[in-house]
Amino acid sequence: MSCSLLEFCWLQELKTVRDFLYQSKKTEPAEDKNQTDNELSWDTSDWESAWDGGDNKEGESTDNNKTGQSTSATTVEEETAGQKDPWLQDCVVSLSPCSDLLVVAREHRAAFLSAKWRTDDSGREEMTLAVSWSGTLSSEEGECVSSAICIPLASQKRSSTGRPDWTCVVVGFTSGYVRFYTESGVLLLAQLLHEDPVLRLKCRTYEIPRHPGVTEQHEELSILYPGAMVTIDGFSLFQSLRACRNQVARAAAAGSDVIQPPPLAYKKWGLQDMDTIVDHSSVGIMTLCVFDQMKNASILGGFSASVKGSPPAMSQYVTVGAGPYMGFYYAVEGSSQPLLSHVALAVASKLTSALFSAASGWLGWNKNKTEEEAVQKQKPKVEPATPLGIRFGLPDSRRHGESICLSPCNTLAGVTDDFGRVTLLDLARGIAIRMWKGYRDAQLGWLQIPEERGDREFSPSASLPRRHALFLVIYAPRRGILEVWAMQQGPRVGAFTVGKHCRLLYAGYRLMGVNSVTSQGWQLHTQQVCLMDPSTGVLRTVNVPFHLALSDKKSEQAKDMHLVKRLTTLLKSRDVEPDIFESEARSILLDIKHPAIKKQALESLLSNKNAPVSCLTNITCALHDTLKQKDPEEVDIALLQLCSSQLKLLQLYTDIHQLHSAADVEASTENDSLEGIEDELSRIGPTLQHYAQHVSRPSVSFAQDSPDSPPPAQTFLSQMECTDDGELKVIRGSEAEWNQLGNFLFWGCLCGKSPRHKVCDTLQQAGISPQQLLSLLLSVWLQREKEVLQKPVESVRNLHTLLVALSNMKGAVEESWDPQSISPWWQQVRCTCIQSHNAAAALLAALVAHRAAKASITSRADSKLQSEWEAVSLELEQWVVCVRQLEDVLVLQTLLLVPPLQGAAGGATVQCSIKTLLEGGTGGIADSVSKWVFRQSMAPERLKEILQKRENTDGDYKQHKEEEEGNEEKDQKDPDRTAELLVAVCQRFPHSLSPDLLFAHCCWEYVVQWNKDPEEGRYLCWAVEHLKLISSPHIQLGISTMMWSTFIVKRFSAAAFLMEKVGKAPKDRLCRRDVGIGDKAMTSFLGCCVQLLQVLMEVTGELVKNQCPLSFISYYADSAVEEVSAPELSVEEAWCGAEGPASIAELALDQRGVHFPLVQHHCLLASLLHAAMTFSLRVKPLSLFDSKGKNAFFRDLTTIQLMPSGDMDPGLVSLRQEFLLRVLTGWVEAIDDFSSSASGSPTLPSTGPRADWWPSMCLELGSLLQVNPDILRRHLVCELYNQGLDLRAEEVMLEVEDKDVLGSQLLVLTGQRLSYSLLHSQSQTQAAMELLARLPPTLCTWLKAMDPSELRCPLVPLPQTSRLVGRLIEMLPEKHAQYSLALHLLEAIEALTTED
Repeated sequence: MSCSLLEFCWLQELKTVRDFLYQSKKTEPAEDKNQTDNELSWDTSDWESAWDGGDNKEGESTDNNKTGQSTSATTVEEETAGQKDPWLQDCVVSLSPCSDLLVVAREHRAAFLSAKWRTDDSGREEMTLAVSWSGTLSSEEGECVSSAICIPLASQKRSSTGRPDWTCVVVGFTSGYVRFYTESGVLLLAQLLHEDPVLRLKCRTYEIPRHPGVTEQHEELSILYPGAMVTIDGFSLFQSLRACRNQVARAAAAGSDVIQPPPLAYKKWGLQDMDTIVDHSSVGIMTLCVFDQMKNASILGGFSASVKGSPPAMSQYVTVGAGPYMGFYYAVEGSSQPLLSHVALAVASKLTSALFSAASGWLGWNKNKTEEEAVQKQKPKVEPATPLGIRFGLPDSRRHGESICLSPCNTLAGVTDDFGRVTLLDLARGIAIRMWKGYRDAQLGWLQIPEERGDREFSPSASLPRRHALFLVIYAPRRGILEVWAMQQGPRVGAFTVGKHCRLLYAGYRLMGVNSVTSQGWQLHTQQVCLMDPSTGVLRTVNVPFHLALSDKKSEQAKDMHLVKRLTTLLKSRDVEPDIFESEARSILLDIKHPAIKKQALESLLSNKNAPVSCLTNITCALHDTLKQKDPEEVDIALLQLCSSQLKLLQLYTDIHQLHSAADVEASTENDSLEGIEDELSRIGPTLQHYAQHVSRPSVSFAQDSPDSPPPAQTFLSQMECTDDGELKVIRGSEAEWNQLGNFLFWGCLCGKSPRHKVCDTLQQAGISPQQLLSLLLSVWLQREKEVLQKPVESVRNLHTLLVALSNMKGAVEESWDPQSISPWWQQVRCTCIQSHNAAAALLAALVAHRAAKASITSRADSKLQSEWEAVSLELEQWVVCVRQLEDVLVLQTLLLVPPLQGAAGGATVQCSIKTLLEGGTGGIADSVSKWVFRQSMAPERLKEILQKRENTDGDYKQHKEEEEGNEEKDQKDPDRTAELLVAVCQRFPHSLSPDLLFAHCCWEYVVQWNKDPEEGRYLCWAVEHLKLISSPHIQLGISTMMWSTFIVKRFSAAAFLMEKVGKAPKDRLCRRDVGIGDKAMTSFLGCCVQLLQVLMEVTGELVKNQCPLSFISYYADSAVEEVSAPELSVEEAWCGAEGPASIAELALDQRGVHFPLVQHHCLLASLLHAAMTFSLRVKPLSLFDSKGKNAFFRDLTTIQLMPSGDMDPGLVSLRQEFLLRVLTGWVEAIDDFSSSASGSPTLPSTGPRADWWPSMCLELGSLLQVNPDILRRHLVCELYNQGLDLRAEEVMLEVEDKDVLGSQLLVLTGQRLSYSLLHSQSQTQAAMELLARLPPTLCTWLKAMDPSELRCPLVPLPQTSRLVGRLIEMLPEKHAQYSLALHLLEAIEALTTED
């Protein structure tokens, strides 16, 4: 509650502004600079160092001469922060009263900084000022900026009445011109009203009169020249500026003709009888009282002066300067007619000139010389000034005034002079009433602070208008101090140490264009005084509380605030003895007089965490007794109620604390209604044990955060409040605070350490509603589930006692409750259990509440019917369903808590409750289990195996498990226990977790996870594997269609287009850029696409009558889906109330059938892409299809597209054939690593480039692509022989139809092998050379023509080659041209074999 400096804005790019304004200084030669420094430093160093501490010798000599000023700002440092150069003191600075525009100008340059909002690191919105325009303002040679102000203009729109629309920047120049600009630097109009330099611009705007009878002041802009003063009427200026701005907008938009705005109405006064004038203030219109009128008439006119009947209205002007030091001028209204200026409109009539000039700050600064001369010749006519004589002044021949600052109430003014004094002036009486000394170069501002509304309510003058306090703010730059003084003779109420190079910005006006009508409900927020610090770029405002203006001797409020400060200091001190603390705090609290401050002090005392409870109780009790002893009419009711309520809460806190601390434990009584609870607990015991094992994992916590420690009294007080009828109400705060309060009240009772009935009685007497107590009890029971499960039987008995005690309280169960309807009391318990994620604790609470409700209903039935019949109730039916659901949830949650195996996907454990499962819809249960399967990284085959075991009888299954567990080690037990849990869950949810539904949800979960991380190709593979395990063709069809359209087709099309563009299997970088996955992941992805489309084709074939998938051309699935009936989806009886999104299976059944030829068409493309990526082949996949085929790709599979038909273009067929031949070659090269000796063929893997299904797939593709399959088989045989894989080649050879062609191809291959053995082998034997000599010449010549380098495996055992020649002779007919050559080959090989 004292003065403070508040940061409200930051200046950005301050270094940029400084560099821009001082550009000319950077180019000065260093010699000149040093010389100037030396010339000027001799006469200022001694006294400057005394003021500044020696940190800058030339910086402050701004009064001496122009050279000194410019030299002080020569060096521009590179850092923005910590600038020691007082560069800002040489600039003209003006801030808009709305703080949204700052103008900094120097010589002929200026920069405009506009407000922008940004979010800081902590997320708070903060305002900054950033450069929005910078440029040159002067248009006449040699003129410089001498003064500037920013005037916000009010909006004329109804929706924003009284708010600023835009801000006009008014700039005065040394040439006498006054120019008006927009925020973006666009010149609106220019005025030459006097041919002397403009000294000061000041503005006065409308203010709402605070008292009736105060003269309403007109708005005006006043311009001071050395010998004259011009005042422009505010209304006239407002209209002209609006018209000019609208015209500029039109000219920029359409280049329309210029519309002449209305002329400005102004008055021009020639101020006489004063030697020099440097500053002025236009005080406004005033009317003298009759006595002052007579006094003035007799002084001016002498003894015989006549007096008019009514005093005339006069405008008062005050000037400062020299000879005299201050002058007072009075202009009688009506003595001078206003002049109408010729408005020098600066709007270009052509659009082109408007656009060109806007780039350089608006008009004419790029004109040529002839245009400039023409403008100078046409200078507007300057009207002569009306002489105005001085009425009186304050003569002081040696004192020179420097500035004057008018107060907001227009009655006082602060004046600075060259003697370092600040003088306070009473303008009504024309006298100096106070003077401060030691403030050289001071800058002044005013603060007018309204009285707080809360203080007004208790003052005797509450019905009068709000009071306002006036403070003078003085910034002394030589001392770097900012002071706040109370007016008129008040003390210094605040002082702040600030930088020595700051600027105090005080506007003294608000919004122009507002009147008595539009100011109604005006809530405009303006900063009255701002301190700008160029070293940090911070704008700060001064905050002064109203009460500081009150006299310390007479103000009770000031004394009270002093006492509050003492109390705050006492509360902060930690090492005070409790007795001393209590006596001090009590005396301070009783000494405070003001009720509102006393209430504030009591609240701060009660919220202090260091004060002991007994101390708080005693102090509050003493204050309560004091208030009771007073006259009831003098006592503040709110304060008395606060005391009594806090006293009641402190007493309750103390009582509960004592009950828990005492060793008084009630004996537990056997209760009939709890009969059989042990049987229930033993039935669910194994599940509870499993659940507890997974829940009670070790965790780290801090001792002070232990739930067993009671909350501080301050926390307890903040959570409770007293209602008007004297009852207590618990305030629902955060979950942690709620649980902490529940622990404090009930945990001792649940553990059996505290007397349960006494605690309940105490709480009932305190007046807390049983519903809130029930909520607190259940929250602590559910939250401390781990401790409850350690001693379940004892905890359950204690909970039952507490629940019955709360139920018997008044207001718990309604007396008029009919057992056939649902009780709100028991419904609250059910709702809490239904929403809880702590499954075990919720189930135990439900079992207890079920028995308590049953006992309550039975007792009511006995009292009414007096019979032995068991009462049937809707309430009990609800409990049966709730208990059944909670048992299901417990088993499910136990499964979900099983941690994933090491290296599995992991992720957060899914927390489930009855509410979440019901809101998850019919598929909510399967969805949660599928997420668990994903976290476990359970393979689809393993899941299928577990689900098949579920069909076994429970007894056999358990017996088998027991035998296994006896023989297996510990690490083998966990998977079996997991399988047991999964089977148990499936048995509790036979419909919701049927195998098809579970596989469907697992498939969808894996594909969703793959979509999040596409690099994990395994996820998509397993999704397809799960899809294959679904037995229902309808669900399988729907899931695969949804997978394709939702996740696959976009990435698939991107892969196809990428491969088409690069013409080969793309590299990793391109794959990541276009498809979003690496090259290895893309290969896996395309393989999964093939499998998915094959599943889609197979299931479509199943759904349509006996159609073979590959021969299925002319039919599509829509026509005959009814052939196989769709499955009916059902849920368990206890879970039939599920409401939420449709399950995946339901969505799948809603999908339309697909068009088989289109699916086959996409499968064909996927196979080609997969082959190209697997074997890194060059191919443009889409170019293998004609235009119809290309257009059909990536369309919706359920639509019927125009497909390719008839014979294909031979050129396309040859391209396809060439590609398939390269695929076969790639496969043969890949399996070469697996080749072994003639002992047998090794088993090939099922995936990857070595998979054994590649040849059959190529043959199948060949038949679909109109490629002759026999050519493919022959090529495969040749490639296998070429690779030395003779046994595999012989298997394929059996299927070749055209043996003659194959024989010719193999003959060449045999010749290459023999040629290598005889001619090219490095170990040529003599026998081989002799054999070569014995060969027939034709064979010898033929062998020499062979090129063995074409063979990939030339070193083949001779028996294999001999076997190959034998096959050749069998294949070739005797009449074949090369038959004899084959016989010669056979002879040669046999000869070689016998030689070896």
